[in-house]
Amino acid sequence: MNKRFTSFSQFYPYYLEEHQHPRCRLLHFIGSSLVLAVIAYALLSQAWVWLWLVPVIGYGFAWTGHFFYEHNKPATFKYPLYSLIGDWVMFKDILVGKISIK
Repeated sequence: MNKRFTSFSQFYPYYLEEHQHPRCRLLHFIGSSLVLAVIAYALLSQAWVWLWLVPVIGYGFAWTGHFFYEHNKPATFKYPLYSLIGDWVMFKDILVGKISIK
């Protein structure tokens, strides 16, 4: 199904449908946490070379979850900006307990 979204609020329910498996959500959460840690380390140490790991870690964990648990293509391929926003909104929703990773 080829859906078109005109706002993030329309997109986010679709994004959550694509992330139903708790292990996929957990891998996204771990990847996002590590991305924040790497960015913080690079900023504090001024070792900017570490920043090349940000997309590797972020996409690596997310795509592993999609391949092994969701068995679907990440939304990044069709909706890159909304997907990036969705990653961080889902991260926040997991952090505050609104979405479960169990």
